[in-house]
Amino acid sequence: MSAPTVEAIRTELEKVLDPEIRRPITELGMVRSVEVDGGDVVVGIDLTTAGCPLRSTITKDVTAAAQRVQGVADVRVDMGVMSEEQRKSLRSQLRGGVAEPTIPFSEPGNLTRVYAVTSGKGGVGKSSVTANLAAAMAAEGLKVGVVDADIYGFSIPRMLGVEHSPTKVDDMILPPVAGDVKVISIGMFAPPGRPIVWRGPMLHRALQQFLADVFWGDLDVLLLDLPPGTGDIAISVGQLLPNAELLVVTTPQSAAAEVAERAGSLAGQTNQHVVGVIENMSWLEQPDGQRVELFGSGGGQQVADNLSAGLGYDVPLLGQVPLEIKLREGGDSGRPFVQDDDSPAADVLRTVAKRLSQRARGLAGRSLGISPL
Repeated sequence: MSAPTVEAIRTELEKVLDPEIRRPITELGMVRSVEVDGGDVVVGIDLTTAGCPLRSTITKDVTAAAQRVQGVADVRVDMGVMSEEQRKSLRSQLRGGVAEPTIPFSEPGNLTRVYAVTSGKGGVGKSSVTANLAAAMAAEGLKVGVVDADIYGFSIPRMLGVEHSPTKVDDMILPPVAGDVKVISIGMFAPPGRPIVWRGPMLHRALQQFLADVFWGDLDVLLLDLPPGTGDIAISVGQLLPNAELLVVTTPQSAAAEVAERAGSLAGQTNQHVVGVIENMSWLEQPDGQRVELFGSGGGQQVADNLSAGLGYDVPLLGQVPLEIKLREGGDSGRPFVQDDDSPAADVLRTVAKRLSQRARGLAGRSLGISPL
């Protein structure tokens, strides 16, 4: 049996992706050295930070990659930490050579579809809808990110099963990945059980950091879980992400529909587009097939019709999601139920996710590649 070579080891290491950045560790400059002595291999890896929460995952993946090379008997991974110069080079590489952080989703030519999920009042299942739409889109092979912009009532990390904190590379934040969805939330930085007591300027700055300081990479879709109502965050989204489209969530109840309509009407003042309405908790199906409308009926269509009339374009009712215990259980367990379940509610959410992900982005804010003569 021939002895393994450094070149063969490095070729296999090119297949190892950083769990957060999702690029080859060789491309990111993380492979410091490869030493081969007969069948014994030592791979030197430089982590972005000493406290990297995915240290063990990287060690396991590097070991498995090296062991695939014929003739390798033993693998040892020697962990180190990037120098300031290495981190500076990495930040510049990830930002495409741009030194200062910018919001990529508001740049001309950016193709990421941005959906801000909003509601008029709390308790209508807006976060559950956001988490399941993100999971359904990721299952379709899309690159998806979620910003938990509900600063006071953050719940997305639990619903998507985020198990570790973000990694910081100086002033750049690498978002945790759960189920192929990149996630950022103030809940990842706040002490457990402590409330967030911020006012307008702090809220605006937090959202700005989530959009500019976080390395999102090349996303197909970005979902923002907004707080209910038309407060500071909703206004900041209109300023920071003028191309974001609003997705309104309501229940069939008239009281919820009326305030949901106000949240959607904000688009008329921020010059944004309302992509549609989702009616959640539409009915509870009984074993005999009968539907019990616990919260009344017609609220979703009422919001869609009134927004269409008020905004001057068609705002469709994208779907009606029935009440299901598994939806709540999936949120509590950190595994969105659209990943496993085959039920009416899961089918509706998967259908809405597919419809939103297949929409072409409009021309607003995009460069047309022309110049005056």
